[in-house]
Amino acid sequence: MIKNDRWIKKQSLEKKMIEPFEDSQMRDGVISFGVSSFGYDLRVSDEFKIFTNVNNAIVDPKNFNPESFVDFKGPICIIPPNSFALARSVECFKIPRNAMTVCLGKSTYARCGIIVNVTPFEPEWECHVTLEISNTTPLPAKIYANEGLAQVLFFESPEEPETSYKDRKGKYQKQNGITLAKP
Repeated sequence: MIKNDRWIKKQSLEKKMIEPFEDSQMRDGVISFGVSSFGYDLRVSDEFKIFTNVNNAIVDPKNFNPESFVDFKGPICIIPPNSFALARSVECFKIPRNAMTVCLGKSTYARCGIIVNVTPFEPEWECHVTLEISNTTPLPAKIYANEGLAQVLFFESPEEPETSYKDRKGKYQKQNGITLAKP
């Protein structure tokens, strides 16, 4: 069952499911973030890894070359045309054992040809989220740090899973900073 703003607020305030937590939608002059009717709009931090192919590398998820990225820190990230960047969320998440999430890019960016891809947050996964931001346009694209980038939808099960992400010792559990693909 998808969870509403009351459930999200309760989990975040009592069990620290989202930190820092905004208990209302922040919109004044920014791309919105904070709790919404049935989800939470997370913010992108000011840390980015911008993809570059100056080394003519091959993209290999089993052996991704970290030299394929340029590190950038600042209030606005420019993603080159037909390229992508990795970033991390401002918020740290602690997903309850009987819940999971689906994360979708915000429509403000999607309407500009900017796609955000994030995998689900599994039961008992925790930490900052590594975000993939694709610029599908033939033009440079701006990403605004500390503003909304994606919406997280929460689903709760009446039963806990037999094995959680934490139990499996998932490879992205408690990841530090922007985390590249791990084999």
